[in-house]
Amino acid sequence: MEKILILDIETTGFLQDGGKIVEVGIVELDLSNGKKKIIFDQVTHEKGITKQEVENSWIVKNSTLTVEDIRRSKSLDLLKPEIQSILYSYQQGTTAYNNVFDFGFMEHRGFVFPKKLSCPMKIATDICKIPSMSGYKWPNVQEAYDFFFGKTGYTELHRGGDDAFHEADIVYELYKMGKFTI
Repeated sequence: MEKILILDIETTGFLQDGGKIVEVGIVELDLSNGKKKIIFDQVTHEKGITKQEVENSWIVKNSTLTVEDIRRSKSLDLLKPEIQSILYSYQQGTTAYNNVFDFGFMEHRGFVFPKKLSCPMKIATDICKIPSMSGYKWPNVQEAYDFFFGKTGYTELHRGGDDAFHEADIVYELYKMGKFTI
């Protein structure tokens, strides 16, 4: 079995600024054939989150995620055992697009990753070759997706499960090129 996990979280802000996790999406990717499926996709909230923090967050202003969705969601503390069980059950590993961000938040919240895989965003940088002031910039998901698959009409939704589902396509392309390894 060559099945790995692709994790994508949505937050109210950056970790160093006190951001809170408001959505967790996890996709299983079979590297032997590219098949993928969403195995976890839940809106959530954390202790201490405020209505003002949510209303003013980038994610609520730039996606379909609403204050009401978050208000009615299950606490991350309640979801944690299920999420951790999923992470433990995939011994081949887990990755995330810009994994420093996602892994940083999750580990800060006490989640354990038995095997962390390389960051597809960093791997894609020298392939997508998007110029910046100092070499190539890290491609965002939309830029990498468009690079590998052309203008398909896909637009990144900034929602956990859907983002992870499309990030899995990028990971699979990198894997087929021999750039992403487990």
